[in-house]
Parts: sequence; C-alpha cells; structure tokens
Amino acid sequence: MRKLKITELDRLTPEAYRTSRKRPLAVVLDHVRSLNNVGSIFRTADAFRLEAVYLCGITATPPHPEIRKTALGAEDSVEWHYFADTRDALRRLKDEGYVICALEQAEGSISPNDFAPENDKKYALILGHEVKGVQQEIVDLSDCCIEIPQFGTKHSLNVAVAAGIIIWEFVRKGQPFP
Repeated sequence: MRKLKITELDRLTPEAYRTSRKRPLAVVLDHVRSLNNVGSIFRTADAFRLEAVYLCGITATPPHPEIRKTALGAEDSVEWHYFADTRDALRRLKDEGYVICALEQAEGSISPNDFAPENDKKYALILGHEVKGVQQEIVDLSDCCIEIPQFGTKHSLNVAVAAGIIIWEFVRKGQPFP
C-alpha cells in the first residue's frame, strides 16, 4: 500500500462543491457551545456533501478562527443558516418537507441499526448542547429520536463524534444524492 498524495484525491474545488448535488440531509445544531465541535461538524458535512448546517441559539457562526481551526475551510463551502430560536429552523425545515430526527436519549428512541432513511425523503438531524443535549421542546417537535447505544460509564458522546456516526449511517444505508 502507498498513501495517496493530496493531488491524487481528486477533490472538488469549493466552487464545484457549492454547485454539486447534495445528499438530502441537513444538520441542526441546537445550542452547541464548542466552536471546535461546530467546525468539526462543518468538515463532516463537507465530506459527505450534506445540504446545509443550521446553527441555532448560542451556536457560533462563521467566520470565527476557532471554527476554522477544525473546519479547515468547510465553513466556506457548506451552506449554513443561523436561527436564534431552533423552533424557527425546524418550522422552516418542516415546511420544506424534511423529516426531523433528534439525536437524543429518549423514551421510544430507535437505534441507528433500526433506522432506515427512505430514499425519497429529506432528513434533518438535530444535535444538542454538549451537557444538556437537545432541548425537550425540540425533541417534542421531532418526528423521531435516534439513540446511539453506549456501553461504558459515560452517558454521552462528543457532539462531533456522534454527528459523524449518524451521518455515516445515513450514507452507509444508501441515502442517495438526488
């Protein structure tokens, strides 16, 4: 095996990325306080060509050096929107036909193994505050809750790690480009 050079990866330019077809999946950050987590989620959204990132409440917005440190420029290629109130973002997404999925430990939540995104639907994945999670009122507005099984002593994963796991599940299960 030989590690590929950066010039061999055939990556899209930021301009080509902006006009390319996107996976019908948006990420909603509900009061995520860590700018490093925000940047990392931008980078993951870019890697899998997601439609957009919605930044809500106390979640910081680009441009910001701490976001850029982990996003590595993805904040310039991925479409993003800011809403002071997460409910307003969800109303917009519901009006546009998105199925709203909160990533949260909740009664009736489903495992990523049991979640099967339908190819003809658009999805919005909500991730919450690093300590408090997704607000209950936002869970109440969601169509479903997805819960990543955990088996250790901690009760949560890092927000950016959790986002990567669930976004990969959408990709792995064939969530197509339109």
